[in-house]
Amino acid sequence: MAGRLASEKTITALTTREAKSSSYFLPVVLLFGLAAYTIGCKKTETRRVSPARVHTITRDLTRVAESIVQGKGRVGRHFLYIGSDAPATDDISIMLSLEYSEMERRQVLAQLVQALDHVAATNHLTRGPIMDMGIAMEFRYESSGVSTHAIFINSPLSSRIPGSSGAELKGQPLSKEPRLAIIIDDLGSDRAAAEAVFSLGYPLTISILPNHEHSVDIAQEARRRGFQVMLHLPMQSVANETPESQELHPGMPAPEVAAMVDQFLQNVPDAAGVNNHQGSQATADAGLMDELMPVLRDRHLFYVDSRTTAATVAYDTAQDFGVRSAFRNVPFLDDVAQVAAVRKQLELALRGAREKGAAVAIGHPHPATLRALREVLPQAQAQGVRLVPASELAH
Repeated sequence: MAGRLASEKTITALTTREAKSSSYFLPVVLLFGLAAYTIGCKKTETRRVSPARVHTITRDLTRVAESIVQGKGRVGRHFLYIGSDAPATDDISIMLSLEYSEMERRQVLAQLVQALDHVAATNHLTRGPIMDMGIAMEFRYESSGVSTHAIFINSPLSSRIPGSSGAELKGQPLSKEPRLAIIIDDLGSDRAAAEAVFSLGYPLTISILPNHEHSVDIAQEARRRGFQVMLHLPMQSVANETPESQELHPGMPAPEVAAMVDQFLQNVPDAAGVNNHQGSQATADAGLMDELMPVLRDRHLFYVDSRTTAATVAYDTAQDFGVRSAFRNVPFLDDVAQVAAVRKQLELALRGAREKGAAVAIGHPHPATLRALREVLPQAQAQGVRLVPASELAH
């Protein structure tokens, strides 16, 4: 009994000493752990690439992309990365021309991704998943979990007649191949609608209203993906349509016209041309058109007359002032926003292109319009009609 009590006392003493040792040992462990964590965080931060280094990598990525495209397209870049605490990335946009056959297009896309990946890996960047949206491909590179580069590759599906030469891309005389430009108006308020247009897989022209919630970012995204962007210029109507907060109207002096156009262009960056939003009264007013067209000419913008009235003088005035111009010469696609009706109008537009050699059609991002476009546009190639940006039909 006495021996057992002695043993228990010994065990209790040992346990007490161990507890005391542990009370000293635990803070030490925690201290070392915290130090190790802090050092680890600092190491992670130091591994993150600096803005200057990101911009250098951007130049390397651009050069390798240009070496693969070799004139059959264009490569653009924007230095936007300012550090790991900001969401902005350096952006590289690659637009492939319609000069590629389908097989060549796929080969070039594979070569681009492989070459860009090699540059990224050399600089210790990793690539995220590729988002393939038909004519558009997007992916990002990152360093230590921070996105540094966004890559946008636009490769329009060719709707050319097999074996055509691509002379129109080189400034040579065009063949008799009929061409159709489709302008999608009224974008600017709805990002989802813009994404739906982008995902169709065809070289449509995007016309964006200024001063709407998403005007700027839709314009920038469209340009990154290789779509042609137009300013959908608000003009006064004679009907009861809801007017925009600012619009051109008869009687405006020339400086006011120029100032308003410049303000709108800032809100729709990278616009290559202009077409009128509403404007049945404005486009019929010779004085206002005389003030507008020199502004467009001096800013190197083309003009498409939407022809919202038979009394319009906009196209003729543009021609008089030397503005590259065109006009809608087939019916609007979606005056009746039903799939069957839009499908019929699209078939008329294709027929108009074949009969006239070139046609300009205008629609809107209605669900019915987008569905009809998805159903009918595959017929363009079978009918020998090539889809083109609006600027190609302006002269």
